[in-house]
Amino acid sequence: MQAVDYELLERQVRGLLEDERDFIANAANFAAFVYAELPAINWAGFYLPAPDGLVLGPFGGKPACSRLPKGQGICNRAFDEKRTVVVDDVSQAADHIYCDSASKSEIVVPLMVNGEAHGVFDLDSPELARFRAEDQAGIEGLVAAFLEATSI
Repeated sequence: MQAVDYELLERQVRGLLEDERDFIANAANFAAFVYAELPAINWAGFYLPAPDGLVLGPFGGKPACSRLPKGQGICNRAFDEKRTVVVDDVSQAADHIYCDSASKSEIVVPLMVNGEAHGVFDLDSPELARFRAEDQAGIEGLVAAFLEATSI
């Protein structure tokens, strides 16, 4: 797989979001941008806090699980632990929730503002071990640019 220029993508994200602060508008454009620009991705989107767990937000890709029950799934783990979670093989993760059987690996980045999680940004890939350390750093940078541009 070709190397991803995350610095260029981050500049493009900042340009895309520079004149808008609305969360839904920015989340929709951000998810669509990441879905379109990153190779070997079959889903990119947000899950947001709800009383019973996490609820689906803006995304790019096939229809997804609408709700992720509290305490279940990789997205809830990243949200609860307030840290990025990378899973190289979702079939080996006991807490993985299958929304698309084509997904083989996953990265989930919590939306951290002032030490609190306000949701997660989730990426799935049809390739095993798709997300390396440089991808984690790059995707975390993209999420940080999204958060800087967006009112939460």
